[in-house]
Amino acid sequence: MKVCILSDSHDHIPLLEAAVADAKALGAEAVLHCGDVVAPSTLAKIEPFGLPVHVIHGNNTGDLYALTRLSHKPGGAIRYHGMDAAIELDGRRIFMVHYPHYARAMAATGDFDLVCCGHSHKVEIEWLPNVRGGRTALVNPGTVGGVGKPKATWVLGDLRAMAFEVHEVSKSIEFDRERA
Repeated sequence: MKVCILSDSHDHIPLLEAAVADAKALGAEAVLHCGDVVAPSTLAKIEPFGLPVHVIHGNNTGDLYALTRLSHKPGGAIRYHGMDAAIELDGRRIFMVHYPHYARAMAATGDFDLVCCGHSHKVEIEWLPNVRGGRTALVNPGTVGGVGKPKATWVLGDLRAMAFEVHEVSKSIEFDRERA
């Protein structure tokens, strides 16, 4: 199973939509959003892609009530988990949290195959040793919103192979955002 891992969209809807569209075209079957959505209505724009969207909040979170309502909409694809999430997809145990220091601590437990985070706006893909003698994948996809002038990025994760690829959002989308 392939997943689109992204974070820090900060209401940059065209960039978020482009990332999810690209991910779906590459075979993604779910989206993991590691926080800083800001306005919940932003997520409504990616619902038409038909992928389940697992989302947590970050330090720039808008209306949590609206986010909760959106996630409880009958037939909706948005699944809001609160400040962190422990989920299972394709037999892999996944933990999502916004903050990298918290993510590192959770990776060290060995309780998860994959830990995803955001916040720093910097892409990082690491394999960290854990207390069980194994290694845990830690993925920070950077910022899909292109916040602070880094490139707008997201990660395509293959959960069967435990392989992760960094992708940049289309240059034409970034150009339109800067011109606007």
